[in-house]
Amino acid sequence: MSTNPTDCERKQDVSSADKSTYKAPAVRTPSVDRLMKIAHKFNLDVTTEELQQYQDRIALSCKAFDMVDSLPEPLLPVKYPRTPGYRPRPEENKLNAWYWRCDIKGADTGKLAGKTLAIKDNIPVAGVPMMNGSYVLEGYVPEFDATIVTSILDAGGHILGKSCAEDMSFTGTSFTSAKGAIRNPCKRDHSAGGSSSGSSALVASGDVDMAIGGDQGGSIRVPAAWCGVVGLKPTFGLVPYTGILSMEYTNDHVGPITKNVYDAALLLEVIAGYDNGLDPRQPVNLEVPEYTKLLATSLPGIRIGVVKEGFGLPTSEEDVDTLVKKAALQMTDLGATVEEISVPEHTIGAMVFNTYATTASIDTMIKECGAGSQYKGFYPSSAVNALHKGYKTRINDLSAVLKCGLLFSDYVKEEYGSYFYAKAQNIRIDITKTFDKILGDYDVLVMPTVPFKAPQLPNEGIAVSDVLAQTNEMLANCKVYNLTGHPALTINAGFSDGLPVGMMLIGRKFDESTLLKVAYSYESLRDKIK
Repeated sequence: MSTNPTDCERKQDVSSADKSTYKAPAVRTPSVDRLMKIAHKFNLDVTTEELQQYQDRIALSCKAFDMVDSLPEPLLPVKYPRTPGYRPRPEENKLNAWYWRCDIKGADTGKLAGKTLAIKDNIPVAGVPMMNGSYVLEGYVPEFDATIVTSILDAGGHILGKSCAEDMSFTGTSFTSAKGAIRNPCKRDHSAGGSSSGSSALVASGDVDMAIGGDQGGSIRVPAAWCGVVGLKPTFGLVPYTGILSMEYTNDHVGPITKNVYDAALLLEVIAGYDNGLDPRQPVNLEVPEYTKLLATSLPGIRIGVVKEGFGLPTSEEDVDTLVKKAALQMTDLGATVEEISVPEHTIGAMVFNTYATTASIDTMIKECGAGSQYKGFYPSSAVNALHKGYKTRINDLSAVLKCGLLFSDYVKEEYGSYFYAKAQNIRIDITKTFDKILGDYDVLVMPTVPFKAPQLPNEGIAVSDVLAQTNEMLANCKVYNLTGHPALTINAGFSDGLPVGMMLIGRKFDESTLLKVAYSYESLRDKIK
């Protein structure tokens, strides 16, 4: 006898469900009063009668949102088992560099087998809490792994936890994180840099072999330089940013922080590559060589340009400039040609970056809740929803740097629209062409990663003006290469007063092989001299 319901029974079931089930609308129809407020905001002259007619049409449009809300959405895969982990106690987190500890083992074999890693806390790891250094996101747990997390696990990597980031990853120092200051492992009362502060401190202290950082103005290179490790901002688009909270679509980079250049090359091999259109930042037919097989310990024929404009800045310290120039000149012993060059666009580019990044970053992080818009790719929708709710309830808990950025950004947008953003993006084209041309004559450019050594962490009660002064000065040399998208690597050039000094190498787009080769050769010479 058949147990399938008859057509009549089916109809009764549906009818019964229709009567007994209520679902609140995903988007409520706005009241006429609310529409009037919006009209006033945009200086629209409308009558109440007109608004009632607009309201009727809007009510119909809201049904589409109900439909979208009811549909399932594709997510990035979660391939390896894990448990939620825990927030470490102070005694096991002496640098305050861990946000969360977990234990996720990847494949049994692969290029990263035996390697332990920390993942910056703006990068989703399924089932593990993520707050991006900010109270506005605290409590959010992603349900997917970012593409690079899956790549790491597929290669046999062992993820030990999430590293602390600065508040919404928005500053270059290490004292704006909601969970407290991250300490420099070389001198614990000094800054570890930011915003990938935790990642760099954990690698430098030996807690992990490798880490992932994000870079929208120097956030990989600054902390790596101040902690004395290797940090690589790859070419824009080489490494997929899929699933990661965005700061500004044209500036977003993610890359390795490691103890040495070989490990940076190895990790880059694993995480670089085309992500099947899920990240439109990437060019199609992207090829990734085996960087580790292209490393060398000599540099015959390599031309290195020491960029004059990267030295002698108002914030520069003489010992930093001296150590970096000395390190650059040492590469002549490896067969390289080293000469000073002048690139005025380095200074101009820093100002252009300030013009467009200020407004656009706030738009993406706060107004568009960490995802941006108007591109075809994967959006971390659950994080967007969590951030939207967080901004509604905890916006006053943002750092002073973000509050200042929000005030200034909104002022510029209200008074001038997107004019300066658009013009700065156009100027970016010319500046990028200039660096492309210079890098046709030179294989690598050199300058200090940060013009000065890591400062002491401030005391509690620091004035807002002092916070603002301390959080962006370190980006002067780094941010230009977020503007242009060229790859840039920091490597330790020595120590002064017990603090590391970083030398930054800038290379041609998608020519990380040469950049890593130069860095590896210098590292081999440096360590031999020691």
